[in-house]
Amino acid sequence: MIVTAFIGLGSNLDDPLAQLRSARRAIQSLPFVREKAFSSLYRSAPMGPSDQPDYINAVMAVETSLPAPDLLKALQVIELAHGRVRGGKRWGPRTLDLDLLLYGHEQIATDELTVPHPGVAEREFVLYPLAEIAPPQLIIPGKGLLSDLVRACPRRGLTVVARA
Repeated sequence: MIVTAFIGLGSNLDDPLAQLRSARRAIQSLPFVREKAFSSLYRSAPMGPSDQPDYINAVMAVETSLPAPDLLKALQVIELAHGRVRGGKRWGPRTLDLDLLLYGHEQIATDELTVPHPGVAEREFVLYPLAEIAPPQLIIPGKGLLSDLVRACPRRGLTVVARA
């Protein structure tokens, strides 16, 4: 079965633009994964401690036949290859953060994976790039219509810094 999944990408260390572009290529090269769309790259203030650089964020849509847990594992391997260190400060700086935001219309709640991603409905750096590449009538399971969520979410300084 082929599923459309949306992946959030973020970085604020070691040339974030290059990190996201490299992560995009790595995701494109995964077996059983095909890119459908890639948003613009956005600059956002850090969610956590303010003594860190701004983030660069994007959202990628893919078609995949990988089960959600396998796709997550593949994304975590890409994070590690980009120098991601887990176990640091919550919402602290990172070379690469890849989040499985949506996996078809599924709702998944396990110890390893929650889909939709818990913050998807409130985070401007997820909603605006997602709205750029997803249909406005997209329903985020358990959260509502994408277009309604975007309208209710202030931009908080979010700016486009590069086109895909």
